[in-house]
Amino acid sequence: MILTGDEIRKQVTTKRITIEPFDQRFITTNSYDFHLGGSLLVYENKILDVKVRNKTKTIKLTSSGYVLQPDKIYLGHTQEHLGSEHYVPIIRGKSSTGRIGLFVHITADLIDIGSVNQYTLMLYGVQPVRVYPGMLIGQVTFWEVKGEIKQLYNGKYKNLSGPQPSQIFRDFPID
Repeated sequence: MILTGDEIRKQVTTKRITIEPFDQRFITTNSYDFHLGGSLLVYENKILDVKVRNKTKTIKLTSSGYVLQPDKIYLGHTQEHLGSEHYVPIIRGKSSTGRIGLFVHITADLIDIGSVNQYTLMLYGVQPVRVYPGMLIGQVTFWEVKGEIKQLYNGKYKNLSGPQPSQIFRDFPID
């Protein structure tokens, strides 16, 4: 069951949901609108290899914005630290960003219980699009769990800030 905006506000107050910084102006009927953080990562190579750590470079966003090109994936991040040990967060792009052809997460919208991070956003524009630090870019919903929570998230993307590159290479055995 999805939490309403009023219930999200209540659960933030009781610390069962983490949204930092929290501003109740960004509560909607059943979600919280989040902002784009201040940096992006881009992969340096045109061809990426899932068996190795791919090199990245950091782009610091400024008030003049940055134009995303359609032939690249950009790893951004939420400005807010978000998560819960009691509810399942799901992130989505706002319809306004989708209407300009900007995908905010491509995949991996389901966040594990216990993961509290600045979430990495997988940004892809279908045409050139300028983005700005602090812009409203997506929304997070929180879903009630049915069944006992036996384990909180303890994976490779735990307790992180800023955009994070893929760690898929860790899933391959060492040759």
